[in-house]
Amino acid sequence: MDKKKLLTRAISGIIYVGLIVGCILLGNVGISFLGVLLAILSTLELEHILHDNSRKSRLPLLAYDVVGVCFLALSFNPLLPLFPLIIWFILVLGRLIIQLYIKESDPVKELSHFFLTQLYLGIPLASMIAAGYLLNPKVVLIVFIMLWINDTGAYIVGSLIGKHRLFERISPKKSWEGFFGGLFFNIVTSILFFFFNPSFLGNHYNLVQWIGIAVIVTIFGTWGDLIESMIKRHLHIKDSGNLIPGHGGILDRIDSFLLAMPAAFIYLFLIIML
Repeated sequence: MDKKKLLTRAISGIIYVGLIVGCILLGNVGISFLGVLLAILSTLELEHILHDNSRKSRLPLLAYDVVGVCFLALSFNPLLPLFPLIIWFILVLGRLIIQLYIKESDPVKELSHFFLTQLYLGIPLASMIAAGYLLNPKVVLIVFIMLWINDTGAYIVGSLIGKHRLFERISPKKSWEGFFGGLFFNIVTSILFFFFNPSFLGNHYNLVQWIGIAVIVTIFGTWGDLIESMIKRHLHIKDSGNLIPGHGGILDRIDSFLLAMPAAFIYLFLIIML
């Protein structure tokens, strides 16, 4: 990679990380804004690679799907109890009815893509907003931090000693050595948080619970990455888009997050409830 591309990649990466961290540090309002922003960008991108959105006849459906994901993302916001979820259910019913009047398309394919978009994107973003309100906004931050550390650790270890393929059918470059390298770095991170800032997430989690966060984020983050790779391999594309120069599309950046966030939310919520 030449210096110009490396610089572009570094600048766009800094802007991306700065936007994520800045929104989270603003608290629940910032996280809600981030959820809606990611809902819009990721829906546009996913629908673009799933459909031919150059057709003007698809634009109303594209807008419809974007609105649906936004309402689903906001559905667990305690400040708007049930209202966004009710609107989302109405939109789902409406989408099913609308499909009756679309003659030139494959209805099963259209509806399967609609529900894939809604659930694949909407539920993880809803869990992000719910984690901010029901747990602590820093839960979202720790998930992103651990995902970034996992990516870095997996890349370093995988590049140095990676030999055994993790999931060659889907992602030939990933190795078991890289996976365990990322896991190791995340466990070290969780131990450091426990000893130096155990109340970072609002509650005083013990060491085992902190390590549990690291394990869950690493495992589900890896699955999230593989799921997006599976989709791209099926569609014969390398990147989901080019929104972030040097990094690909927004889905290429949040693919791990889409599984790690709901898994981490459920894990921490159960700890509190039990």
